[in-house]
Amino acid sequence: MRSLYQFTAAALLAGTAGFACNAWAQDAPPQNVPSVPFVGQAGKDVVWVPTPQALVDKMLDMAELRPGDRVVDLGSGDGRTVITAAKRGYAARGLEYNPDMVAIAKQAAAKEGVAGRATFEQADIFQSDFSNATVVTLFLLPDLNVRLRPILLNMAPGTRVISNSFPMDDWQPDEKADVTEGCSSFCTALKWIVPAKVAGTWRLGDQQLQLTQTYQMLSGTLRDNKTPGSAAVPISDARMEGARIRFTAAGKRYVGQVANNQMRGTIDGAAAWTASRSSR
Repeated sequence: MRSLYQFTAAALLAGTAGFACNAWAQDAPPQNVPSVPFVGQAGKDVVWVPTPQALVDKMLDMAELRPGDRVVDLGSGDGRTVITAAKRGYAARGLEYNPDMVAIAKQAAAKEGVAGRATFEQADIFQSDFSNATVVTLFLLPDLNVRLRPILLNMAPGTRVISNSFPMDDWQPDEKADVTEGCSSFCTALKWIVPAKVAGTWRLGDQQLQLTQTYQMLSGTLRDNKTPGSAAVPISDARMEGARIRFTAAGKRYVGQVANNQMRGTIDGAAAWTASRSSR
């Protein structure tokens, strides 16, 4: 399976991008483009395999693009993911290690009339700053995904990460979809939403909320500090979705938003609650 993994990983390194805060402009597309890319073409850590267009469309659908989003494709290859996002009206960048592929992608963007929104650069994704992206797409091998995982988890809560086929080890996806029409191989899209970091102790009115976090999944307890000796109540059905938190304690459903060291929301859809972080 190693050769198959290498084969597929290149498709992503041929299809994604890194962001710099001021890097949305690109040079004019080249007039003399190198040879047309071929499946299995060597890259830095992988070989190039294109993501089927049907899956590109599904990945971008799952990203739920909205006004102001910035898409980065890590390993952008021939540029199809970046170009598709640009044709939908969004700013998108591709990071690609192979300079010939960058030239091909730039010409393709110009041909499609989206060179102003679809930008490409020759770069190493592990040495690039794409921290201001709101959507990250990739088609990389599992070991590369794991290397990227700490970078992704430090991005802004709510950032959507969409992978062609390959997982993030024990970081379970929030959504998974298979494409059956127009796709014959590597037809699965996986989506993660970067969670806010909420592990620690929070003061919730006269109560103490203790949270333990594993990626988007939460566990913990809610204790009434007003009543000496009261038992801590375990929370259940608890998780993060970006900056949105939800959990159940003592039969009550808490839903809220996290902003830095504050939470606020409603209990059972009615009564308001707020919480402040006491310690991490």
